[in-house]
Amino acid sequence: MIQGILIQAGNLLFELVTLLIFVNIIFSWVNPDPNNIFVKTIYGLTEPILSPLRRFTIIGPLDLSAFAAILLMQIVLFPLYKMVVMFIF
Repeated sequence: MIQGILIQAGNLLFELVTLLIFVNIIFSWVNPDPNNIFVKTIYGLTEPILSPLRRFTIIGPLDLSAFAAILLMQIVLFPLYKMVVMFIF
């Protein structure tokens, strides 16, 4: 019972972070006002995830850190989270 609830909550959290990363990608295309509180919030939530990955994922003018972050969350972090929850509960 609690195992399923925790896995669903973790899934929702990972989906929310993925959505925030997509919004960050869209912001990089449209270049919104950096002083807007919504823009600051999105950047504040996503930059701690994306900035460490930028060292490895910038290829010329192409920044693939968002793609790498989403891929890392879906392939490594969420399955690892599920295994930990299943092991504990």
